[in-house]
Amino acid sequence: MPIKNYTTKIDVYTSLGEIQGALASHGAKKVMVDYDDAGVPSGVAFAINTPAGLRGFMLPVNAGGVAKVLESQRVRLDDEQARRIAWRNVRDWILAQMALVEAGNVSVDEVFFPYLTNGRGETLYRLYASGQLALTDGKDKDNV
Repeated sequence: MPIKNYTTKIDVYTSLGEIQGALASHGAKKVMVDYDDAGVPSGVAFAINTPAGLRGFMLPVNAGGVAKVLESQRVRLDDEQARRIAWRNVRDWILAQMALVEAGNVSVDEVFFPYLTNGRGETLYRLYASGQLALTDGKDKDNV
């Protein structure tokens, strides 16, 4: 079965607007769109107040990854369709996370924690994945 939203006709900017609205209605103080060198939206950044103060978060949107998955699933599409799908899936994911926030399961900063950024725009998850962030004391490699 092809990736979620593979038939979407909803343009990137509609999904972006819905993302901005969802973030703003849940406390975002700033919402900004990142663009690649060709002027194509490639991610959304936002800031929210947390117990530690105003913090930034960055959600990348990987249209190239969507294209690769659909190619492996033998679904034909152009670059614009890959972008529509990618942004629609990010929008759906954000709305699902906001449902958890509304239900009181998590806070906004908690659910977006992997996307918390440092002063250089690197996300917490990327720092962890690159080995720059250790969650153990370094003595026990199987610390779970």
